[in-house]
Amino acid sequence: MREALDRMILSPSGWRGVFSAAGDEEDPGKDISPAFGTIAAAGAFVFAGYIREKFSPSPAPSTVILGMDTRPTGPALADLMIRAFIARGYHVLFTGVSAAPEIMAFSRQRPPGYFAYISASHNPIGHNGIKFGFNGGVLDGPEAAKLIASLKDYMAAPDAAAGIFSFLEKTGSCELSAVYREEEAVKREALAAYRDFSVLVASGGESGAEHRDAAACPGPVFDAIKAGLAGRPLGIAADFNGSARAASIDGELIRSLGISFRSMNDTPGKIAHAIIPEGTSLDPCARFLSELHASDPSFTLGYVPDCDGDRGNLVIWDDRENGTRILQAQEVFALACVAELSHLVWTGILRPGENGGELPKAAVAVNGPTSMRIDRIARAFGVRVFRAEVGEANVVNLARRLRDQGYIVRILGEGSNGGNITHPSAVRDPLATLFALIKLLAVRSGGETGRGFFRIWQEKAGLAGGTGKTGAGDDFTISDIIASLPRFYTTGVSTPEAKLLVTTTDHRLLKEKYQRVFLAEWEEKKAGLEKYGIRDFQARSCVGSEEKRNLENFGDAETGGLKIVFTGKAQSGPDKEEKAFIWMRGSKTESVFRIMADAEKPDLERELIMWQRGMVAKADSM
Repeated sequence: MREALDRMILSPSGWRGVFSAAGDEEDPGKDISPAFGTIAAAGAFVFAGYIREKFSPSPAPSTVILGMDTRPTGPALADLMIRAFIARGYHVLFTGVSAAPEIMAFSRQRPPGYFAYISASHNPIGHNGIKFGFNGGVLDGPEAAKLIASLKDYMAAPDAAAGIFSFLEKTGSCELSAVYREEEAVKREALAAYRDFSVLVASGGESGAEHRDAAACPGPVFDAIKAGLAGRPLGIAADFNGSARAASIDGELIRSLGISFRSMNDTPGKIAHAIIPEGTSLDPCARFLSELHASDPSFTLGYVPDCDGDRGNLVIWDDRENGTRILQAQEVFALACVAELSHLVWTGILRPGENGGELPKAAVAVNGPTSMRIDRIARAFGVRVFRAEVGEANVVNLARRLRDQGYIVRILGEGSNGGNITHPSAVRDPLATLFALIKLLAVRSGGETGRGFFRIWQEKAGLAGGTGKTGAGDDFTISDIIASLPRFYTTGVSTPEAKLLVTTTDHRLLKEKYQRVFLAEWEEKKAGLEKYGIRDFQARSCVGSEEKRNLENFGDAETGGLKIVFTGKAQSGPDKEEKAFIWMRGSKTESVFRIMADAEKPDLERELIMWQRGMVAKADSM
């Protein structure tokens, strides 16, 4: 059992490991390793204790929410955790199969809404894990660390296993049966909460109330969407890949707007291909979209979620290429940022102050390796960009801190990983991404400006005159919107060159050795980089929700992200503009070291990523 715990990855993003009885990460079997099952039960015990400690001396909540994705080992783990929660005196609201954003929306409806969610996100099918949170979001870094420490302390006791099974034997059969008997009703309640919340997120809460059905929503954004779709129909395809989204609200909600919707691999649990929605995993959706477009040209968008349904990458019909195309994660996030910042302008929230004053304080919160194209987009709207370490919880915490400082933070997320988070949500959601694109495509007038979302972006970016077919910006497609984005080339996270296996386990030491390598090679390299306008660099770290600039000791990045930003002339002023960056960080959910490069020129990105690979490898061998 302790060996199993040592093999697990424990982080704010969740606890993950290979839970299958065979110990094979590609094993599709339902049986779980007894050691990992015991750890799952222990996780429920310590989470119950964590909740009680948070409320002491006041009475703690008596209910906890539990859900799972469609991995085959999910039901066995859920049964153990239900028994453990009951043994600790909790009533369990079991949603069964639920998408991660669904269970989090449900938890918001029942504050403080403590929940546990069984999932390993995009990891292979033999993996599983657990996320813990409350009131719509996972535990932040410090709180997650407390829970992890409690688990390790609990498991360190000589009689830990015996104690766990002693607790589980106390579970009454009547209480256990009641949980399963209520499952269907709890699931209905979770779906209703998710429908309400999704409409609220997409509309910006403009109507002052939550609505069960987008078609019944009287808010101006939804009115403008439906008006735009009346003249320019839209069709959306989904490859659910047997994920939790196959048991959620997607089709119902999208159709309620008058959008055509078709899905494939839509039986929960029947996982047809690799879970991670990247690369070849998007090929079936691309073929499906192509077939649909051939019979109905309105079908121009498709998406593929991961197993827990909090991430969905996109496929589009590209009329410029006359075929389907898989969008890169950074492209998807950039489109969502353009949409949601335009939303703020359209609704009048973001506007110039009186007498030529400053725009209201607004920001976008992202992770360290998010492409600098977001900085260019934000700059066009007069919005600042702030960065945190990789990890959804880190970005969410950064956004919360910025709001406490008076910033409007409508959109946030991890551009490098795909998807986006739209306030007031605290989790990535494919529906939020889809609604962002729907608004860009369908809202073509109205609001405070009288102009559509894409026209607002064109004007802010100095593209007035249009990139649409007519040249006026009124007749455009998703291809035209993508073509209007700032041009950057970024190493994809799933490409072979973005991953390294290193032998140095002390990441502070590795980064200190890397600093020596970089400073020596920079002196030889900088002359050749001047053709790209690069003359200087600045080292930065992202640890938790904090970014530090002008880093003197690269090792201070610890296990967080280390970025080298390349700039123009050394003096201050417009020539100091950031030109490109290289980045590195050890993954906390996989046994790999991740690196990437981001640049405005494709040949520069290629040159930088290969240079970065060489420097990290050299530092690792020192």
